[in-house]
Amino acid sequence: MTDPQIGMLMLGLFIFIIMLGFPIAFTLIAMGVGFGYYAYYTPGQEIFANRIFTLLVQKTFEVTSSDVLTAVPLFLFMGYVVERANILDRLFHSLQIAAKNVPGSLAVATLVTCAMFATATGIVGAVVTLMGLLAFPAMLRAGYDTKLSAGVICAGGCLGILIPPSILLIVYAATAGISAVKLYAAAFFPGFLLAGLYVVYVVARALINPKLCPKLPPEQTDVSLGRVAWELLTAFFPLAALIVSVLGAILFGLATPSEAAGVGALGGLVLAAAYGALNYGMLRESVYLTARATAMVCYLFIGSWTFSSVFALLGGQSVVEQFFLSLNLSTTQFLLMTQAIIFLLGWPLEWTEIIIIFVPIFLPLLDDFGVDPIFFGILVALNTQTAFNTPPVAMAAFYLKGVAPPHVKLSEIFNGALPFVGMVFLSMILVYVFPEIALWLPNYLYTPR
Repeated sequence: MTDPQIGMLMLGLFIFIIMLGFPIAFTLIAMGVGFGYYAYYTPGQEIFANRIFTLLVQKTFEVTSSDVLTAVPLFLFMGYVVERANILDRLFHSLQIAAKNVPGSLAVATLVTCAMFATATGIVGAVVTLMGLLAFPAMLRAGYDTKLSAGVICAGGCLGILIPPSILLIVYAATAGISAVKLYAAAFFPGFLLAGLYVVYVVARALINPKLCPKLPPEQTDVSLGRVAWELLTAFFPLAALIVSVLGAILFGLATPSEAAGVGALGGLVLAAAYGALNYGMLRESVYLTARATAMVCYLFIGSWTFSSVFALLGGQSVVEQFFLSLNLSTTQFLLMTQAIIFLLGWPLEWTEIIIIFVPIFLPLLDDFGVDPIFFGILVALNTQTAFNTPPVAMAAFYLKGVAPPHVKLSEIFNGALPFVGMVFLSMILVYVFPEIALWLPNYLYTPR
């Protein structure tokens, strides 16, 4: 076999092994070292004199010393602290009474709460689970349609994947070697465009068929303006101020993502203390969960960079590139094909594996097809959300089913989430047709004048 054929065997074998359920990070490291030993082998060398071990150490050092990746544990810590600060019920209630006159007010309040909480935490499972315990029963008690209510929570809980400060965007920036600050700026309008499409869809459904979202009884809507203002002041604005300060510091160049993440982590602690939720047990659990998630990301990076280096050395990357170029695809066809592949990969894989392992295969092709890597990253971030809501492996649906009342069927949750997947595809089309939705803000903020 030639080296390029061995490289493709390496990729095929990796996909087969992870389908069997082996840990992805350690599978990457093992295959990178195994095939790398062959790639770097010279006759007569000692066992541990092979350069693959030097490469593994070098990649480990690069990951652990990356300035960009420093933001990952800090944003995760901020998210875990905010998640445990017991503000979700206050936030939801304040938005519920503020939106009392809007059609489908409970669903709209749920979407806005999900967007804010997902932005602050970036942890899809936590947001869907907590909103499933808080908002889902409230909507069912109010007579809301089960499928629509389930779709609202599943879709809203995934918004943190795209809306800054998103962990996915940090990881993509490190993988693609681009500015995380510009990527955050590019994601700003698409993120709120998607959230806006969700709200418009819900309000439209409520206006067309009021039975789906019955009006709340007077005792829940007859609230004075003063009380609404107080609820927003004590529940909505503190979290909003934390998010805006962190994001604003990044976008306007006042701080790097890592510095802003550090301030955000401190702000999360202050917020938890203000709500009386800061204690040793909560702090210990947040640190533990942060360390565990960070270790997973770092091991994935180490394995991926080792794997991809060996894959490129064997000539596998050139085979993939030549294959795509031989198809004589237009830029649109290339984007459709890559996004379709990422969509299918979202069924068996988490977004971390997709971004760290498979997206780097497409990155060298972007120059050939004239695609901006920042623009491509926004499409990937939008596309990745569909994996959480598309059967058969819609993880957001399974998170919600785990806390939903027993009479709610998984099929109802699936059916409720699918229209929101359509909204994701619509937003991807809008971003492709009008690329300035993603590119105007970073160009305006960071292009020298």
